[in-house]
Amino acid sequence: MSLALVFSGQGTQHPAMLHWLDRQPAAQATLALMAGYLGPDWRQLLVDPDWASRNQVAQPLLTGLSIAAWQTLAGYLPEPTVIAGYSLGELPAFCAAGVFDADMALHLAGQRAQLMDRCSAGQQAGLTGVTGVTAQQMAVICDTHQLALAIRIAPDRCVLGGSQAALAAALPLLTAIGAHCTPLAVQVSSHTSQMQVAAEQFAVLIEPMPFKPAQTLLVSNFTGAGLAESTLKSALAGQISAMVRWDDCMETISERGVRCVLEIGPGSSLAKIWNSAYSEIPARSIDEFQSPQGIVRWVTSALR
Repeated sequence: MSLALVFSGQGTQHPAMLHWLDRQPAAQATLALMAGYLGPDWRQLLVDPDWASRNQVAQPLLTGLSIAAWQTLAGYLPEPTVIAGYSLGELPAFCAAGVFDADMALHLAGQRAQLMDRCSAGQQAGLTGVTGVTAQQMAVICDTHQLALAIRIAPDRCVLGGSQAALAAALPLLTAIGAHCTPLAVQVSSHTSQMQVAAEQFAVLIEPMPFKPAQTLLVSNFTGAGLAESTLKSALAGQISAMVRWDDCMETISERGVRCVLEIGPGSSLAKIWNSAYSEIPARSIDEFQSPQGIVRWVTSALR
C-alpha cells in the first residue's frame, strides 16, 4: 500500500483554487505566513491574471498553498513512499519530505522569484506548452527560433522557453505541423540557460542553510532520479536553469511500485499527464475535490 505525491508547478494558479483550505485549522499557520508575502487580500487579487502570474506572487502563493494543503491532509493519509515537485513544486516537495519547514520554503520561494526576475530584467520571455510534436521536429524548431526545451514531459509533449517574440514566431510553424500550443502564466524563461545566473546565485544563497535529510525519497527535476542527502542543494538550485526531466521523474516514481498518485496544488495538469502515461496507476489532483474528506476517501479506496 503506497502513495506518491507530486507537487504542482507555476502556471496552474486560478482564482477558485483550493477554496476549502481557507476553512482548515491545520492550514492557517502557513496561510498566514504566505499572506505576509502577498497581503491579506491575496485571494481577491487573484482575479487579476497579470498580478497572479508575477513571479513574486506566484512562487510564494503556490509554495504556501501546497504546503498548507499537505499539512491539512498528512494526518489522514499514509506516509508517502516517494515525493516529487514539478519545477517550483520542488520547494513544497522538499518541505513535505522534511528537508526544511514552511517558513524557510516561503523565504526560498520569494528569493527564487526575485533572483529569476532580476536575471530576466528587460526581457520579454515566457514558457509555452506544446503537444503533438516529435522530438526531432522540436529540435529543428528550437534551433530555428532560438528556443530551448525547458520541460520534457513525454515523447510528443514538452514546454518551450524563450523570448516572447521567438515563441510567437514559432507558433505558425508549430500549428502547421499539428501541434497544440498553450502559453503558460509564467513571465520568465524558466529552466533554460537564460536563468544560469539566477541558479548560481540561488546555490550561493542556500549553501549555508541547514537542510535536513529527506524523510521520504525525493525525485529530482535536475536528474530525474532520487536524491541523496549530499545532492539536495545542488539539485534544487540547478533545476532553475536546466531542463526539467519530468518524464524521467514519473518513471522513477512508477518504479517504486506506487498504487496511486496525488497531485498537491492547484489545477490537475500533473494528474492528467500521469494518467496518460501510466493509466494502470490512478492519479488525481486535490483541486478536483471540494473538501479534504473527499480526497482522503479517494486515496483510501485507491490504496486498497
